[in-house]
Amino acid sequence: MRLLSAITFLTLFGCAAQASPALAPHEVDIPSESGVLHAQLYRPGGDGPFPVVIALHGCGGLGGHSEPVQPRYREWAEQLLRDGKAVLLPDSYGSRELGPQCRVKEHKIHARRERVADIMASRQWLLQQPWAARDHISLLGWANGASALLWAVRPQLPSRGIQPDFRSAVAFYPDCRISSGLGWSARIPTLLLIGAKDDVSSPPACRQMVDGARGRSALTRIIVYPGAYHDFDRANFPLHAIVGASDSTVPERGHLGTDAEARADSQKRVTEWLAR
Repeated sequence: MRLLSAITFLTLFGCAAQASPALAPHEVDIPSESGVLHAQLYRPGGDGPFPVVIALHGCGGLGGHSEPVQPRYREWAEQLLRDGKAVLLPDSYGSRELGPQCRVKEHKIHARRERVADIMASRQWLLQQPWAARDHISLLGWANGASALLWAVRPQLPSRGIQPDFRSAVAFYPDCRISSGLGWSARIPTLLLIGAKDDVSSPPACRQMVDGARGRSALTRIIVYPGAYHDFDRANFPLHAIVGASDSTVPERGHLGTDAEARADSQKRVTEWLAR
């Protein structure tokens, strides 16, 4: 009986392991102007070529204390993997031996310069990989990473002539306040997702930026979720105010928290937008 129970346990354990395989990324080193850009790569099985998403972390950084990719980014990577896409997550801070930058007064890494350079280095590296679909490389970013994305898709970017260009882009709650005053537009289809109650970023500035681009831009869309705050797509993250917190991985002010309805809708919209 004991032997039968042991066999049954091992069989069930084996089936569970097969049903939910651990999806672990592996680190890749990308040549860049500033040295070596470290990135985490998730790839489907097989030879490809696969569509690729370059995913850009927020000001809290890419990894946690004991893991190379925070759960919030890992969950998105796993969803994209299920859709048959590879996901490359460049580590803009860790590659420069920097920690979280949310509360740093003197920024060494800027969205419009160093982070755009990281995006372009990642793209150049992907164009050389036989498993990557050269004509289907897209961008996905959160907060500071989304702000960098907005700079990277502008028609004025000097290296825009490298072909093929990015396929599409999705920006979660970027800070649009600078871009909205500079006549922003996009050269590739760009979707912006933000909560109406986001008091970290500025929904009105993002709306003004997208509305101002109409007629002189590639396809742009903005979805404003009525009851959602910053970080609405982050799973199991109760809504709370940032008051007196010393956590360097979060902004200095505002509210953060999951909005289940907005999260579910954004997952659907990201899948549809990146499939174009």
